[in-house]
Amino acid sequence: MNPSKSGSKNGNEMNNIDASTAATHPAATATAAQGGKTTLRDYLKIWDNDHWFWPYLRENKRKLALIFFLGSMTFVCAAALMFTAGYLINRSARMPYNILLVYVPIVLTRAFGIGRPVFKYVEQLKSHDWVLHVISKLRVQLYRTLSKDAAFLNEHERTGSVLSLLADDLDHLENFYLRTIFPTVVAYILWIIVTIAMGVFSWVSSLLLFLMLALVLILIPLVSLSFSTGHFALEKQQQAQEYTKVTESYLGLSDWVITHKDKDFVSIGAEEYRRIQESKDQQKTFERWRNFAIQVVFGIIAIGLMVGAAMTMTGSKSVADWSASIVLAVFPLVDCFINVAQAAAEVPLYSDSLEHLNDLTDRVESRQAEPVEQRKLSGPIEAIDFDHVTFAYGPGQPTLLDDFTLHIKAGEKVALLGPSGEGKTTILQLLLGDLVPQQGSITINGIPVAALQDERARIFGYLNQQAFLFNSTIAENVRLGAPDATDEDVWAALKAVQLDETVAALPDGIGTSVNEAGQRFSGGQRQRIALARIVLKDTPVILLDEPTIGLDPVTERELMSMIFSAAGERTMLWVTHHLQGLEQSDKVIFLDNGKIAMQGAPTELYRTNERFRELYRMDVGELETVR
Repeated sequence: MNPSKSGSKNGNEMNNIDASTAATHPAATATAAQGGKTTLRDYLKIWDNDHWFWPYLRENKRKLALIFFLGSMTFVCAAALMFTAGYLINRSARMPYNILLVYVPIVLTRAFGIGRPVFKYVEQLKSHDWVLHVISKLRVQLYRTLSKDAAFLNEHERTGSVLSLLADDLDHLENFYLRTIFPTVVAYILWIIVTIAMGVFSWVSSLLLFLMLALVLILIPLVSLSFSTGHFALEKQQQAQEYTKVTESYLGLSDWVITHKDKDFVSIGAEEYRRIQESKDQQKTFERWRNFAIQVVFGIIAIGLMVGAAMTMTGSKSVADWSASIVLAVFPLVDCFINVAQAAAEVPLYSDSLEHLNDLTDRVESRQAEPVEQRKLSGPIEAIDFDHVTFAYGPGQPTLLDDFTLHIKAGEKVALLGPSGEGKTTILQLLLGDLVPQQGSITINGIPVAALQDERARIFGYLNQQAFLFNSTIAENVRLGAPDATDEDVWAALKAVQLDETVAALPDGIGTSVNEAGQRFSGGQRQRIALARIVLKDTPVILLDEPTIGLDPVTERELMSMIFSAAGERTMLWVTHHLQGLEQSDKVIFLDNGKIAMQGAPTELYRTNERFRELYRMDVGELETVR
């Protein structure tokens, strides 16, 4: 037995399941590496087509202006503190005959010393407040974007993983504001202020200082961006390879154990990990040399200022007092300007997250149908029709439904059967309006379902494979179907699903907490509580998506019997793999290759169709008496 072959096979299946998730995760993609080195123009293109970052940056400009002002004043106070302190030292060293001659510098030194931390503190409060408000809006935007295409995500992506990864991308955008945009803007504002301030003394010195600071604020950040881009792409590529190898090998773990190759298993991905660590070490080394280069530039600026001051500002003692102060005022600016180079180094990570979110928006919007004028459903439901419906999840994807036609009369109980991936759940999603067919139409009483989306909650009750219960009371979980329902209504719904006696035996009755995800109850009981929502809601159409999956045969039979009893005269579509309880349905639809392979009443199919009869015997046994 070959571990690598077994692992590869299982790994390919895993990759098929998680293809979109891997494409979203920065550690599991190598797009940048495959497509060549990302250029500054590529970054500008990403930001130019942005739906997430810039729109919110343009909001509340007054608060942003206040944040930039406070950030600038933090470093202005720091520079002014060094300036006045230097002047005070120089002036005091000449032993003034009166303390009043240095009183103003003393007061200013105290003022700037207090002002620096105060401005810094207020700036952090305002900036974090602004960012948290923006991130809260981004999270709402994320969930709204995903909700537009929830059915597609549920079918093709592991939604929990996608949400987790996209939430990480939002966190990256939070850092993008705090660690890149705000410090960079403040640095450029100070660049202008320093240049103008130096121009008061000498325009030549101002020009030279402007050019020296351009090295720190333009040239070095561009070099830093270029270096980090290459290493970011390399690390993504190596992490993707490591992820694939480890995943494939883990899925073939039993083969590794059988063949006693545990040491080989442990070493899987080690080479990729080593290269990643080498890349990180190289980046740290680069950062140290980069920061050293910035310090050298400021050292040159300081030396130049001292030389210039010695040549032009030593004509008198009063003027000489200013020369050292000017030099000292430069040093606090290092902490401000050095952030720009580090911010540039983090741009690839933030751009990657931004690209994920923008791609998500583009993918979702590309699958949205044109808005349809909404209509109201007058009178009871008479019929549901699928008229020559053809559907696939996207270009190049297999056709799930091919010219599918189905007529459902009011009150009918229709069971949808077929192998996995034949589009049974898709039929429910099309009927709900979550998905839109490429061809054909789905109507209720002749009205397209797309025009009944405002009526959707009133028309449909939906019970899926694992109905979710919130960490609240039984009553509150049941009332999700009808928030204004009384306790008597809740008890009636529980009685309809044959759960009233069980709940009545609990200490707090319907006020009993179901615990997280309903863990207080068994799987069958959780499904009954979820069904009680539908009973209480009293919708004319009930959609069931394999509600008995994972239950034992006895519980499955009891639950399905109870569901049919609770449904009464309402129309019901039931997706199932099993034939348990099928004898209670009015019509059976068996899907194969996107088409209806057989349909009819279960007893009639059992009598006339050998394939159905064999399937039923294997799954259940002899056909029971139809109600």
